[in-house]
Amino acid sequence: MLRRQNTSPGGISVVSVDLRGHGESDKPSGPYPIAAYADDIAYIIEQVGLSKVVAVGHSMGGVIVLQFAAAHPGSVAAIVMVDPPLVFSPDRRAVMEAMVAATEAGNDEPRSEWIKNMFLPTSDRRLMEEVMAVMLSAPPDVAASAVRGVLEFDSPAAALCTVPALHLAASPPRMPPASIRDRLPNIVDGCTVGAGHFNQLEVPDQVNAMIEAFLRHYV
Repeated sequence: MLRRQNTSPGGISVVSVDLRGHGESDKPSGPYPIAAYADDIAYIIEQVGLSKVVAVGHSMGGVIVLQFAAAHPGSVAAIVMVDPPLVFSPDRRAVMEAMVAATEAGNDEPRSEWIKNMFLPTSDRRLMEEVMAVMLSAPPDVAASAVRGVLEFDSPAAALCTVPALHLAASPPRMPPASIRDRLPNIVDGCTVGAGHFNQLEVPDQVNAMIEAFLRHYV
């Protein structure tokens, strides 16, 4: 599902996409590897007739735009990764694998707790509930397959990304900037203040300002 809208005072064209398994797009059964999402985006760009784009993705979307830049360098001018899960400690990986298993078994409690932990104690409760409702509405098999795709992503392949890249972490950062810099030495790091994992929803002014500054200076 694709949507286009002109929202910038400068006339920048913004195209948003419901990835496979998300929103109004089809939700087929089967694996959801990161590479397939990236190929979907490349296909849409070709079909719509876009020139090189600045690809922006939040969370798993950040991983997808990284893979997109690595696999389709001719289609992308720069990428913005908003709090992407690129690096997993053994403990965090074990928690997520247990959550996937519970989701596949029809138990949404671990997934609910996982979503709650993405917010800060000071986060807006209504927003948290809205995000949780949307995320829990995903079919369990699709949700589990999508998370499994992130866990299986070959992050060292990020070295193939040669375009300017911005990483916007949440508070506190879910990954130390150095852990990403090992894979992308030229990455530009930023961090929002007063927002958790969904910082693009909690503090959009901060996120937008940093993206605009990144584009002015690096793209």
